[in-house]
Amino acid sequence: MRTDVPDRQRFTLGKNPGRSRAHNRRVVLDLLRSHGQLGRKQIADMTRLTTQAVANIIEELLAENLLVDLGRLRSGRGQPPVQFALNPDGAITIGFEISVSHLVTTVLDLHGRILEHASVALDDTGPAALIPQVVAQVADIRRRLPAALLGVGVVMPGPFGIEDMSGIGPTTLPGWAGIDASGLLAARTGVPVVIENDANAAAVGEALFGAGQGLANFCMIYFGGGIGLGIIHESQPLRGAFGNAGEIGHVVVAPGGRLCACGQSGCLERYASRDALGERLGPDASGDLATLFAAGHPGLMAWLDEAAAHLSPVVTMLENILDPETVILGGELSDPVIDALISRLTLGTSVANRRDRALPRVIRGRTGQTIAALGAAALPFFDTIIPRLDTGPGPVPDTQTGGAARSAPGDPPHANPKEGADD
Repeated sequence: MRTDVPDRQRFTLGKNPGRSRAHNRRVVLDLLRSHGQLGRKQIADMTRLTTQAVANIIEELLAENLLVDLGRLRSGRGQPPVQFALNPDGAITIGFEISVSHLVTTVLDLHGRILEHASVALDDTGPAALIPQVVAQVADIRRRLPAALLGVGVVMPGPFGIEDMSGIGPTTLPGWAGIDASGLLAARTGVPVVIENDANAAAVGEALFGAGQGLANFCMIYFGGGIGLGIIHESQPLRGAFGNAGEIGHVVVAPGGRLCACGQSGCLERYASRDALGERLGPDASGDLATLFAAGHPGLMAWLDEAAAHLSPVVTMLENILDPETVILGGELSDPVIDALISRLTLGTSVANRRDRALPRVIRGRTGQTIAALGAAALPFFDTIIPRLDTGPGPVPDTQTGGAARSAPGDPPHANPKEGADD
């Protein structure tokens, strides 16, 4: 588990030219999300924007009810600065996680707190049945909750847009290939809609609320029905050309091994997934995993050994290819089971073998078994608030005194002069 707080923090820098106004809004929102409350000068110093640019952005966000004015921070001397913070009641996001058996709905406020969380069983997972159901739920939530809706996130198992999609395995949803689900839903709900695979959504959830906070580059191995990989690269999810980056479930780890529904033999999903665990558990597959683990269920113990044996070289491969700060394990497994799996990993030599590591090579996620549903609701939140342009080491805010931000140890002096006053 991650408990350290690095001295040298990364802050996203503002862009003063007018073409970067949307980026600058995200920069200000992200800083306030991270630090709780800040004054105009603190924000300007941390982002290298002009104080006038920051003042204009704050005025705009106040008018949109996304910020609240907390008044002046009381300090020992001088005119205390006015503090601003995100308005938790100013906006909401809605997330839908679609699985082979359930539709999970999650609503977040602007602080990322869960306002609603519900799950309903599904008999029909096709778009003809689900799209009207999602639209109706969005309309119902908007009637009950007065805050502005930033957007909707929809998460489902991948892969997306491949031939014979229904033949990939028991976790994929037939009927969605070739469907512009985001376009159809956006047209019928009137808000932006983001479609994502469950592993990437889980990684976004961990980046915002869990073990990935403060990390710009990490991998998340996600245990759903299958097994997937979410990749956060430079603070953004890595999606690939067709949204299928991270489909590690169908990487062959045991050539000539167990037959997979994709047509190959020896895929990782046949050994290290929740579905493979269900095969091991047999009649006890519907039991509580924490209880089964505490009882030392032989099927669960055998799966842990086998899954760790096949995951270990995969983790090493990910480290050599992507050079992440850490690899996070999470999803539909209980915390004790994930901890036991991590303890069984035998990691080989890779670029991750460094004495100056801030984190272990593999850690457990913090957001629990509902991470994909949380990630679904976090997607529009992420797209609205998290900046997408230049990042770099920045000053650490002096939040105790309310004064100007101070430079982090070893930081060079600001090299870019402030310019532009109205963006």
